[in-house]
Amino acid sequence: MSEARQSSTIYGNVVEFVENYLSPVYLRHVSDLGDMVWCPEWWKHAEAGARLEALWRAWEYYRLDGRTGMSVWFLDHADPHMFELLDRRGPFEYCGAVGGHHDTLAPLPLRSPPPNVFRDPTVTDFETDSGSA
Repeated sequence: MSEARQSSTIYGNVVEFVENYLSPVYLRHVSDLGDMVWCPEWWKHAEAGARLEALWRAWEYYRLDGRTGMSVWFLDHADPHMFELLDRRGPFEYCGAVGGHHDTLAPLPLRSPPPNVFRDPTVTDFETDSGSA
């Protein structure tokens, strides 16, 4: 993709995209007790921010395809991401359209793996073989 094509976006950032396109176009009934939830402070959720940023960038790309671009964007991008975001057990699980943001979800629990469990992708097989000789 050319540099000129990359820099010519309709929306300057994900916030503009969510406020001026996604919210008015992707209409859904959201409530604190319904099947679909939404957090009015969506940017406080790392997953939501990442998914919405991906949606915005994909939209900016697919809008340039005057044939099927928007259909591809809805079917392959918007619908799957919004399904996850609006899901009662998704990142907005304890938030609500009326009740607002509740920061009660914690990151997934983790334990670091032992050293050398994963291969270093910067080292080639040749370097590994010659280093052991």
